[in-house]
Amino acid sequence: MRPIQKSKKLDDVCYDIRGPVLEKARQMEEEGHKIIKLNIGNLATFGFDAPDEIVQDMIRNMSNASGYTDSKGMFAPRKAIMQYSQEKKIAGVTIDDIYLGNGASELIVMSMNALLNSGDEVLVPSPDYPLWTAAVSLSGGRPVHYVCDEQADWFPDINDIKSKINANTRAIVVINPNNPTGALYPVELLQQIVELARQHQLIIFADEIYDKVLYDGAKHTSMASLADDVLFITFNGLSKNYRACGYRAGWMIVSGEKRHAKDYIEGLNMLASMRLCANAPGQYAIQTALGGYQSIDDLVGPGGRLLRQRDLAHKLLTEIPGVTCVKPKSALYMFPRLDPKMYPIADDQDFAYQLLAEESVLIVQGTGFNCPTTDHFRVVFLPNSDDLTVAIGRIAHFLEGYRRRVGIAA
Repeated sequence: MRPIQKSKKLDDVCYDIRGPVLEKARQMEEEGHKIIKLNIGNLATFGFDAPDEIVQDMIRNMSNASGYTDSKGMFAPRKAIMQYSQEKKIAGVTIDDIYLGNGASELIVMSMNALLNSGDEVLVPSPDYPLWTAAVSLSGGRPVHYVCDEQADWFPDINDIKSKINANTRAIVVINPNNPTGALYPVELLQQIVELARQHQLIIFADEIYDKVLYDGAKHTSMASLADDVLFITFNGLSKNYRACGYRAGWMIVSGEKRHAKDYIEGLNMLASMRLCANAPGQYAIQTALGGYQSIDDLVGPGGRLLRQRDLAHKLLTEIPGVTCVKPKSALYMFPRLDPKMYPIADDQDFAYQLLAEESVLIVQGTGFNCPTTDHFRVVFLPNSDDLTVAIGRIAHFLEGYRRRVGIAA
């Protein structure tokens, strides 16, 4: 029989967070190996549970969750999100500007599907959260990666962004707080990006899913609060701030210059209707989450578990010869760099594969985040301190062996 091929739309799509190295990890687990997973920010796996009041509200409302909701979502959670947008100083947001989704991921894909035609370009950070690059490609567009500069705390390079804007550019994606680097962008930098969007009539897609996972007293500024003459699409949800990844409760806010975007917004409404609605049980969690006690503050503040583990992971990683890492100010990840002179890695996916095979530690290689070089990898610092110490100790042992194999003395 003739082979059945996948769509050519997938040729430029990768999502190595759940890629071939993970398949090897599953095979090893089936064979009885215990894998320490530093590859994905799935908080529940590491004992970070959703707040009890959110769980209880979902249970109490489950009998009301059998039917379809409004295609944009229920009124009460959207009203809570509207009030949250006011707290974030995003002006002019109404109930109709808010879309609930099965996590922010569904809405990211929807926002690209509604916008892009063949040949349209979207500026996406490098490194990025790879769903953004994939969503642009799947929607028929062309992702164009702009540089985030490790020497400047992983901040976007404004001059590089400028150089990549052309007549085909439709939008710019800003991931702040940033995954995978943990960077948090200052207001002045955000204002520069907004000014570029203003000059070139670009849409700003602001991924702010980690806006409460902040360390050392850092403050987050929502990009959509900085202007009302640029179109902003802002994404957020319960997965990270409220440790509710599996609830798939996310939202998208349309704000700013909406008058000239009526046709695009009609496209968003069409796609929202086509999927009927987001899952109803997850919608019931949103109002309680946003209006309740913000327990994330305890985890990231002085003495908090996430803060302790960030500090421990950074210390242990940077003690390894040839490993440097910008200390994250936000999110759940580190993006360490391996000195290419000590670690001449030609294929970083193979590097991650060998680390898994030899040490039973699962990471994601840097190129999986559209990093242009093979000298980075991402780790999550969610495992408890003991497991983190073991995992990074195994990474150190593997790298020691790597240096010996290539003839580099520590």
